[in-house]
Amino acid sequence: MIDIRSSDRLSAAEVADVFALATAADEADGISPLSEDGVLGLRGTTHHHLLAMGEGGELAGYAYVNDSGDGELVVHPKHRLRGHGSALLAAAGDGELHFWAHGDDPGAQVFAEKAGFTRARVLWQMRRSLHDLPDVPLPAEVRIRAFVPGSDDEAWLGVNSRAFAHHPEQGRWSAADLRVRFAEPWFDPAGFLLAVDPADDHLLGFHWTKVHPAEGDEPAIGEIYVLGVDPDGHRRGLGAALSVAGLRHLAGLGLGDALLYVDESNAAAVALYRRLGFEVFSTDIQYAR
Repeated sequence: MIDIRSSDRLSAAEVADVFALATAADEADGISPLSEDGVLGLRGTTHHHLLAMGEGGELAGYAYVNDSGDGELVVHPKHRLRGHGSALLAAAGDGELHFWAHGDDPGAQVFAEKAGFTRARVLWQMRRSLHDLPDVPLPAEVRIRAFVPGSDDEAWLGVNSRAFAHHPEQGRWSAADLRVRFAEPWFDPAGFLLAVDPADDHLLGFHWTKVHPAEGDEPAIGEIYVLGVDPDGHRRGLGAALSVAGLRHLAGLGLGDALLYVDESNAAAVALYRRLGFEVFSTDIQYAR
């Protein structure tokens, strides 16, 4: 029987072991097995962690489930096909679950289907060069300024909630979610752009950018981290103009490319990003039970 250890908070040593396992899987598969939610959850208390231990006491597999029933699962390459993945899924419980598989891998699909999961969501990573950006001016009576942590939090959370009212993750962000990201080493308020009405500084929309540092042979790359426009105060063309404003900010940092994540089913967002020159780079699949 495989030894599965369960915890709502991991020790520093356990976190290090999970990161080492994830690195080994990334090197073997060519894609990281943990999303931002998974990485942030390793250092917090919002996730239920499951550790599958190998015969020698080393970490053979890891899974987590967050408060919304979403999770991820990864098995160390040298421990695969030995039942660790199935044991982790069994330990996650019999209720409703949603697990992400990074990369549209046929093996992950077979594993998911055998466990009673079906394909539920498709998340695209799209990319484009930061050279030759289109010229998309801001609508009249709109100006852009940087986000001010502590002062703009409440207004931003309101716009984010309305802009992503039907999004299963983004629309539920709280002040605590903001603070967690403010503490991350990548956070830069200068790259968190707000579109406001100059008459009263009312928030109309935002483009929060992110920079992923160089890693190995991969150069640093920018990201459209979160882009939203308040549906209650929509200005025609603001989404496209904000997109380009953020991309120009990233280009000004000397970056060569930008990425973003978008649901395949979000036709309006996909159409906007294709108009701006983005193309699909990779695919993540969420399996549900």
